[in-house]
Amino acid sequence: MHRNGEPGEVMRLEETVRPEPGEGQVLLRVRAANVNFPDALLCRGHYQVTPPLPFTPGVELCGETEDGRRVIATAALPYGGFAEYAVADEAAVLPAPDSLDDAEAAALHIGYQTGWFGLHRRADLREGETLLVHAASGGVGSAAVQLGKAAGARVIGVVGGPEKAAAAREVGCDVVIDRRADDIVAAVKDATGGRGADVVYDPVGGDAYDKSAKCVAFEGRIVVVGFASGTIPSPALNHALVKNYSIVGLHWGLYNRKDPQAVLRCHETLTGLAAKGLIKPLVSDRVALESAAEAVQRVADGTTTGRLVVLPGGVRA
Repeated sequence: MHRNGEPGEVMRLEETVRPEPGEGQVLLRVRAANVNFPDALLCRGHYQVTPPLPFTPGVELCGETEDGRRVIATAALPYGGFAEYAVADEAAVLPAPDSLDDAEAAALHIGYQTGWFGLHRRADLREGETLLVHAASGGVGSAAVQLGKAAGARVIGVVGGPEKAAAAREVGCDVVIDRRADDIVAAVKDATGGRGADVVYDPVGGDAYDKSAKCVAFEGRIVVVGFASGTIPSPALNHALVKNYSIVGLHWGLYNRKDPQAVLRCHETLTGLAAKGLIKPLVSDRVALESAAEAVQRVADGTTTGRLVVLPGGVRA
């Protein structure tokens, strides 16, 4: 990327020199790179991190170290994962789970770590509770659905359209609400006998948050994960007081700085869940490096289900 803008317009494939890792960094041969919504924000120049131009996006990847270890990592920009080689901080490199292929492993890290910390560290999700997940068919939402089911929760997913509803059922939602056709608040109350959702996982913001506040249960917890809608809500704190619910924020990246050991322990937990088949990233499409810009644009436009993964070595089964 040499300028900011829409991914499909500003990302282009070109030959560059192989990146040189700095002190405390490693060079990785990219086996697969997962497309995340932050990649679209990076392209637009709207992300909290603004690397100097030119740079290569691709914040999450499965790669191979120079000594042949298969790992997952978050890339150290400007050398992102939509390339044959990327750079990562040594501290951000973790062993790739043997139970997942390259594309699945590339999609395990950020979304599932965010889901686990959101549901367990921030919301204290308990067995038997009801979890409401917005954008349940997307990469972030589908991870939260699987983690909620693994924790013994009943999961209600909110999606937009029949295709996404089918994907939400595939990843384990007990109840699926189509926001385009259904009244979210009424549907949640109907599915919970009027109680509402004990935990709400919201990566969307905007109207999704407003609806959540109307159907959260007594002593419920709304986890604010992101604002994919583009609208940052302004919570009515008097409403939270009167209904006795909590609004908690989640910035997973802070754990890398504030409590890196917790990130390592979480990875061990996720690896174990993957080995048992309790979680598995929903990879809806695997594309070649030449199609990376189109893939990021599709995620930016909100037209995808599950994860799109770029395979620099060519599309593999």
